[in-house]
Amino acid sequence: MHITTIALIISIIGLISSFFLVGIIPSLVSFIMGIKLLIEERSIDIVRIIAISFAGILLPIVMYLNTFGLHLPDRDDSGKNFYQRIMINNYSNLGVGLGLIEESEPETVQAEENTDAPVSEDDEIVYYSNTDPAPAPEDKPSENLPAIFESLDSISASERNKGGIISIAPSDDDMPSYGGLPVGTMLIAQYFRSDDHNCNPVLVLQNKTGDFCRYECAFTARDKDGNSLATSEKTVEVVKDGNVFVFEGRFDKKELGGKNPDSFEFSITKRSPYEKDMSTQVSVYTAVDGSSAILTAENRSDVKVKVDAYVLFFDGTELVDCMWMIPQNTSQVCIEPGSLASIRGDAYYRFDRVETIYTAYEAVGE
Repeated sequence: MHITTIALIISIIGLISSFFLVGIIPSLVSFIMGIKLLIEERSIDIVRIIAISFAGILLPIVMYLNTFGLHLPDRDDSGKNFYQRIMINNYSNLGVGLGLIEESEPETVQAEENTDAPVSEDDEIVYYSNTDPAPAPEDKPSENLPAIFESLDSISASERNKGGIISIAPSDDDMPSYGGLPVGTMLIAQYFRSDDHNCNPVLVLQNKTGDFCRYECAFTARDKDGNSLATSEKTVEVVKDGNVFVFEGRFDKKELGGKNPDSFEFSITKRSPYEKDMSTQVSVYTAVDGSSAILTAENRSDVKVKVDAYVLFFDGTELVDCMWMIPQNTSQVCIEPGSLASIRGDAYYRFDRVETIYTAYEAVGE
């Protein structure tokens, strides 16, 4: 077989295997052979070998940079090795098919084994945003931090509605906000609603970390000078990778001088969960009855579960109400094995549709 044909075959094999990272070596070999042949034969056909080989060398490098940037691989608490992390990051939709992502029990076991682990530096807030185009006051801590986006309106329509996720929509008040998100946590939508007695910032987020996570959020209402007026804290016990969840800040206007704050700050952290996720063994249905929403949860497992649900009420594209609902059929605010539980919420404003987002976990000790 002619040396040119051999070099071409090696370059093709190298390019194909480079999609799985291992092709950089045969691609490098065929690239060197191509350069040597080009010098000796000076044929334009050799350029094809060099081009294919160069692509086979470049592809693994791009995949590495896309995962780790210009740094050495950092520590990963998920237990995934160097190769798995690169493949999952570059082929996330193929992760399950390639056997790199385990969907259920193995992840649950891993999460339970790490429940006593302290919060690592990786769990701290690293991304900051200012969703209002106006600059923050000079003494606010987020002024010089990089923005991950300038406006929610900049998110494309295809991304807004991907997987049935709630869409971006205006709320009844404009409210400047800024805050931080842990790595791998996506801000899907943000709302602010206000009435005569309360005001509520609402965040819709998605866990894209690859692991089960427990999330904690602290909202801070601030005045025009950036001073803290009041705080509101909330925890979401367990969120499976890929699932959407909600944080709602609850502020009594009596604490705010009877009016809305000038801005609010949100600070979100994540850690390993203390509870076992049960979202795959719970089904939640929401029916509209006049001005009310009836939420029913079905526990198909053999243990007691607790369901935390948020029902978002919309009038057109405007969020008019947000209700936190916990269905129960026991005195311990949970649902018995193999049973149903319902809860009714009455909306005080006109709405034409609702969207429900929930999490479910084992009710340990209940």
